[in-house]
Amino acid sequence: MYLEFADRLQRSGIGTAASHQRRALESAEKVEVVANPWVDESLSSGLRQLLRGRSALKQFDLAHCNLFGPGSLAVARAAKRRDVPLIVHAHVTAEDFQDSFRGSSTIAPALRRYLRWFYSRADLVLCPSEHTKRRLETYPVTPAVEPVSNGVDRGALQGFEQLRDQYRDRFDLDGTVVFTVGNVFERKGLSAFCELARDLDSADTESGDFQFAWFGPYDTGPLASKTVRRWVTQPPDNVIFTGWVEDIRGAFGAGDIYLFPTHEENQGIAALEAMACGKPVVLRDLDVFREYYTDGEDCLLCETRADFERALRRLSEDPDLAARLGQNARETAAEHSLEEVQKRLSSIYREQLRV
Repeated sequence: MYLEFADRLQRSGIGTAASHQRRALESAEKVEVVANPWVDESLSSGLRQLLRGRSALKQFDLAHCNLFGPGSLAVARAAKRRDVPLIVHAHVTAEDFQDSFRGSSTIAPALRRYLRWFYSRADLVLCPSEHTKRRLETYPVTPAVEPVSNGVDRGALQGFEQLRDQYRDRFDLDGTVVFTVGNVFERKGLSAFCELARDLDSADTESGDFQFAWFGPYDTGPLASKTVRRWVTQPPDNVIFTGWVEDIRGAFGAGDIYLFPTHEENQGIAALEAMACGKPVVLRDLDVFREYYTDGEDCLLCETRADFERALRRLSEDPDLAARLGQNARETAAEHSLEEVQKRLSSIYREQLRV
């Protein structure tokens, strides 16, 4: 089960999804997970082994690649050469790659062609949702595509409530805290997040004071888009960008309403984590969210900025509604537990291995 550049991706959704896979399979019978495929534990050492005419990769019965770079390509070729099943996990599409960093939208068409080629090398492609499956089938990719939830590690979130005061004090948060979690990208609804904060800060409202907090890393260097650089350096008065936080439980403890006006997702792990913590969530009305969630039952789905503003006001003014949505959201998150991920992956592996 290979994720190249794992150290660099640990703060990303891809890194979290791969970690969930490994954690889920810890309790699986007759499954031994090898996260590092290289004989000498590194890609560079593996390449040196190849130059010496030796095998660079450990023995394995099935390969499950979570990315699509040179290391994954080497594992894929070894799987084909050894005639063992190859599963490729499509965490990335060209569409969700757009608006991630400066120049990403320009690269996206070429990436789409490469992903079609790389994903088509697999015996089976996994992806986080039916929405992503339908998208991949338009590329098209040639193997069968099966959706598997990225899951949510509910155990890792335990104790978030005890961090509420600490994190609210740390970031000077008060009133109703509207928050999101993850890397700061325009694709994830950065402008909508900030514009909503500005509108609510200037409006006469009976809902009380709103503060907006985005918990997650951001870049202001040469790779940052102009939009990201503008908002994080000159945010509205009631918006804070925390940067990386070492214990993400603090974000879910400090926040009151989870807001995610993203424009494109394959699933959205942080939204599931907010649900697992019993937070009311407000999401953009996307097919991928309607696939898993129900408007008015475990979330509020919004199309326009006015819809988002009304939803935030409703939740602030109606604690019973917020509590009901939060409790239902917790039950929905339980359907995406690591136990469920383990059952699904184990079944898929047995099918591929014909055992």
